[in-house]
Amino acid sequence: MKERVGLFGGTFDPVHCGHILAAGEVLERFSLDKVLFIPSFIPPHKERTGIAPARDRLRMVELACREEPRFAASSIEVDAGEKSYSIITLEKVKRIYPGAWTFFILGADAFLEIETWRDHERLIDECLFIVMTRPGYRLEQADRALGGSLGEKVHHVSETEKIGEDLFGTRRIFFLPIQALNISSTEVRRKIRTGETIEDLVPDAVGDYIRSHHLYRGT
Repeated sequence: MKERVGLFGGTFDPVHCGHILAAGEVLERFSLDKVLFIPSFIPPHKERTGIAPARDRLRMVELACREEPRFAASSIEVDAGEKSYSIITLEKVKRIYPGAWTFFILGADAFLEIETWRDHERLIDECLFIVMTRPGYRLEQADRALGGSLGEKVHHVSETEKIGEDLFGTRRIFFLPIQALNISSTEVRRKIRTGETIEDLVPDAVGDYIRSHHLYRGT
């Protein structure tokens, strides 16, 4: 059986418990062998406007992944040191995991913009998409955003369904309802600025890192 590898990209500024629980649910429902958390690279001049430095965000993801052996932090985009395009990231991952089924994991909000992505049609041909529920966004919104042939490639995952390889030939986009936590990185940063606790919002090791490195105090 071919290996199944999920790609979970984002700013992760910071990574929080909502990210971890969502990735865990995808891992189980799709029988993934691994989920790669891939923090995006942000140029230093943008970091100074409020985004934590790329290496700090990567380190927090590494700490957050410690509890699940099938989670791993990937430095692919941070190491590139430039704007990242999903199609390029996918090509790099495929060289690391040749022959594996690859899955892009993203929220319904991000999927609404899929047609603006570079080479999005080729991307959908070369990997599978798992589109998750996000607080404030319904999967029906993402469904309506699809046009033309893309709509024919969608599979709506039922509540108890386990996904088998028999679907991968005809379906490329999987809409997965999950029990999404109403947590956002924006809210975590706000609480840090105002001195409120972030306990239960981020993994303990991530909270310790944020405090010891004085992140988000003035942003």
